[in-house]
Amino acid sequence: MMSIRQRREIRATEVSEDFPAQEENVKLENKLPSGCTSRRLWKILSLTIGGTIALCIGLLTSVYLATLHENDLWFSNIKEVEREISFRTECGLYYSYYKQMLQAPTLVQGFHGLIYDNKTESMKTINLLQRMNIYQEVFLSILYRVLPIQKYLEPVYFYIYTLFGLQAIYVTALYITSWLLSGTWLSGLLAAFWYVTNRIDTTRVEFTIPLRENWALPFFAIQIAAITYFLRPNLQPLSERLTLLAIFISTFLFSLTWQFNQFMMLMQALVLFTLDSLDMLPAVKATWLYGIQITSLLLVCILQFFNSMILGSLLISFNLSVFVARKLQKNLKTGSFLNRLGKLLLHLFMVLCLTLFLNNIIKKILNLKSDEHIFKFLKAKFGLGATRDFDANLYLCEEAFGLLPFNTFGRLSDTLLFYAYIFVLSITVTVAFVVAFHNLSDSTSQQSVGKMEKGTVNLKPETAYNLIHTILFGFLALSTMRMKYLWTSHMCVFASFGLCSPEIWELLLKSVHLYNPKRICIMRYSVPILILLYLCYKFWPGMMDELSELREFYDPDTVELMNWINSNTPRKAVFAGSMQLLAGVKLCTGRTLTNHPHYEDSSLRERTRAVYQIYAKRAPEEVHALLRSFGTDYVILEDSICYERRHHRGCRLRDLLDIANGHNASLGTLVTATGAGQGRDDGWPRRE
Repeated sequence: MMSIRQRREIRATEVSEDFPAQEENVKLENKLPSGCTSRRLWKILSLTIGGTIALCIGLLTSVYLATLHENDLWFSNIKEVEREISFRTECGLYYSYYKQMLQAPTLVQGFHGLIYDNKTESMKTINLLQRMNIYQEVFLSILYRVLPIQKYLEPVYFYIYTLFGLQAIYVTALYITSWLLSGTWLSGLLAAFWYVTNRIDTTRVEFTIPLRENWALPFFAIQIAAITYFLRPNLQPLSERLTLLAIFISTFLFSLTWQFNQFMMLMQALVLFTLDSLDMLPAVKATWLYGIQITSLLLVCILQFFNSMILGSLLISFNLSVFVARKLQKNLKTGSFLNRLGKLLLHLFMVLCLTLFLNNIIKKILNLKSDEHIFKFLKAKFGLGATRDFDANLYLCEEAFGLLPFNTFGRLSDTLLFYAYIFVLSITVTVAFVVAFHNLSDSTSQQSVGKMEKGTVNLKPETAYNLIHTILFGFLALSTMRMKYLWTSHMCVFASFGLCSPEIWELLLKSVHLYNPKRICIMRYSVPILILLYLCYKFWPGMMDELSELREFYDPDTVELMNWINSNTPRKAVFAGSMQLLAGVKLCTGRTLTNHPHYEDSSLRERTRAVYQIYAKRAPEEVHALLRSFGTDYVILEDSICYERRHHRGCRLRDLLDIANGHNASLGTLVTATGAGQGRDDGWPRRE
């Protein structure tokens, strides 16, 4: 088993450039040098300072995470085979294609090897560019070949530094989103500090570098920042077009780099649908965003050789259904409160039925079964019936797919993030309910979003979008621990925005009859500054200790296995075993596999279940026949599976196989994971 062992000794505040003309801003402007030129200089100075801080803190975060990775593994000193083994499970599989492209004599041969691959799944030729999201590995391998850096930088470092560089972009995008929402870069600084101090719950990049989400989430954060700016009223036509271009590019790159993009963007589409139905954002802008989602997915579909899983996604069916329902219900936003509420419910029902109908038709036409395991898992997870299905139970028993553990909130509370988030969320949710009720009650209808701002209580479209976004992704994280990284990073943004928002403090102070423009200014700057000081005081010493703690990679058994395979087996030998270990076998030895961890294919899932019969109650002759049907030459049996203690009885791999094979009369012994882990949800050894 892999482990990590101890290494042996050898101020200023600024006025928002685009913020609405609130009373406190007028007071501040009166203190500034008079004249239009002076105000323009102040605006430029504010942008320069805020932008510089954003870039610096992004780069510092990247260096911090890269240093943790180096200190944890002593990556610069270990052998190449040990470096490759450190890319565990599917991470190793993805990295192997980067290595394969670099080892190809020419780029054309490299592409041919990916399109006509017969080593990832034995006795089959598959198109890896169609099956998997590995264009990023292809792009990096081309860059490494073209750039004159081979003499100065090893391929593995070029790869990992790119991922850590994307983390700088990620943090910068979070910073900018918070800045756009609040009108001050101080909130962006607080969001970045919270992201770093809650690192265990906001990212896992330092120990799962090639994971698809680490490529995709920076582009997702850029997209959210661009949408936040796009939803602002009264944008100049050029600014609007450039912002739409930024949204399209970031959405496309997000979709290209992660196979679960369609589910994340479906959540976004639900956000847009909710706000559009409640008249909280302009319908035209929602239409643009729906269209960008569909266009991006279709382009990715073309690049992935018409991947049927994309065409059969719920997102495309949902967005098309919204367009159809709009055409059928042209007077959705007219009438009295009860009238509009009835129309809204009918609209919701129509969109839901159309979505299910379209999706079912598309899947039947394409004979699509690639994502059925996800729906089986969801059905079993939410108690819609017990199941003997091996794939569904395999997910149910994994800690990463269990509920978000309660101790997560304890860690988030230690940094004051959770308290601030609940404070801001409760106020904005209350405002959202008031605004939604007001919009639905407006008998004159045809109310524009701009008119909403003239009321005593208002909610800007960009704020409303981020509110519903954080709520939906919060529910996703609470139900599935692995998805918490989508929520906790946005939690940093939303909490910091609220503490620096003049609207939040104005509403709060008015509710307790203490409203004063000066008090608003004091609160929106003093509270985040005090929290920043607290974070520095409490967490800086611990971060320095963490950076000074030196460890090294230590997994002699796996190293010995890989060396033995390289020395004692033919190059064309076929290996069977667990998905996780076989990914390392492919990366380190280049041998052919029977199965692998990229689970989004129905035939591969059936193949994996057949290979796993080596751990089930089956006759040796039957198992041998199954293995030979895949051309297997060698089988790797693992003690960690045979004598498994990580899962409860009923959730061990051999138990799941017996249940699926019908050897157990009852499912009562099946115990699903409740997510009691500490953040590293993929089985990586925790720090002592």
